[in-house]
Amino acid sequence: MEGEINLNAILKNLNPVLNEGKYVYLKIDSVEDIPFSKILFLFKEKEGITVVVEKQTAEDLNRSFSYIASWITLEVHSSLAAVGLTAAFSQALGNAGISCNVVAAYFHDHIFVDEKDAAKAMEVLLELKQKSEDSI
Repeated sequence: MEGEINLNAILKNLNPVLNEGKYVYLKIDSVEDIPFSKILFLFKEKEGITVVVEKQTAEDLNRSFSYIASWITLEVHSSLAAVGLTAAFSQALGNAGISCNVVAAYFHDHIFVDEKDAAKAMEVLLELKQKSEDSI
């Protein structure tokens, strides 16, 4: 099933959900460094491998981290080919002074914001959804 490509339809059905937990970014040298079952996502760059795990996992493994994030899932099934979604929510969050780190997966987009900004980020995303519904 392909995702939605129409930006207005995506925004109307944004449905942001704040996931439980706190998450951290770690740089690892090998995928064997952390049990795969504990990894939320990973990305291999030329400088090393970045993984995101729950904060407790990092603490249990005695890993250092500097950024603690909350994880918001946009439950709308947007197409990977959709144009403008990341720009729309990142601009709205940026206008509110909220930094966001985005992961686009097959079914949904996932936004990581500083844990202290989670509630405000949800407000901003819900306002973005409401504005798109009101513009019909």
